[in-house]
Amino acid sequence: QAQLVESGGGLVQPGGSLRLSCAASGRVFSISTMGWYRQAIGKQRELVAGITSAGSTNYADAVKGRFTISRDNAKNTVYLQMNSLKPEDTAVYYCNSRLLAAGRITYADYWGQGTRVTVSA
Repeated sequence: QAQLVESGGGLVQPGGSLRLSCAASGRVFSISTMGWYRQAIGKQRELVAGITSAGSTNYADAVKGRFTISRDNAKNTVYLQMNSLKPEDTAVYYCNSRLLAAGRITYADYWGQGTRVTVSA
């Protein structure tokens, strides 16, 4: 059974930084894309950033130039470095990975449990 475990959320002042981590654990055979989504209260979940196994990245317009996604394939881990945080970045952040778990024949989407990020003075 594969699972995603997130860490790194918390409370930060506007203009501050946080780094989120998400590790895929369990019986993981191969990982394709990895990414971060967020959901603020009363809003739909939205893509924040994604990264392919080759390292190609994409970002939501709202975070371009402030957030950086990266991954360590050897550790099955994806990171989200968040700088210049704004109150509107407040949300629960979810890790997503399309991966092939051992014993399965197709890739599937897995989600982390979510980590809360609050940007407030």
